[in-house]
Amino acid sequence: MEISKQDYQKFVQERANSSPLVKDCALAFVIGGGICVIGQLIMDGFMGMGLEKTDAGTAMSVTLVFLSALLTGLNLYNKLGRYGGAGTLVPITGFANAVVSPAIDFKSEGMITGMAAKMFTVAGPVIVFGVTASVIYGVILMLL
Repeated sequence: MEISKQDYQKFVQERANSSPLVKDCALAFVIGGGICVIGQLIMDGFMGMGLEKTDAGTAMSVTLVFLSALLTGLNLYNKLGRYGGAGTLVPITGFANAVVSPAIDFKSEGMITGMAAKMFTVAGPVIVFGVTASVIYGVILMLL
């Protein structure tokens, strides 16, 4: 059966579900903002315990990574991601989720060939890009 591109596009558009874009954006904003508010509350708590701002920021980052990894392990972060969409990709928590999820998924293949090999399938390119970009930036800064 031969079908033209225009007829195929029309066929697809007739059957495609419309995306609730406004709802999705609102949920991403609320969930992502909520994660950021939690991070700020954690940071304020560390500062209230006497840590300097930079040390409190570091402690807050470690805490958010731990909480994200824990929630991913308990399969709660993925459930939150179904509602929050891109809002759960807030850099540090989304990155922790991207490292832990493949490790959990491939756990049955063993420690080396499963967890260790697959843990950085999503996050690995991000790490490589970040390190490469920082080296290039450092060289440029040194030359200037």
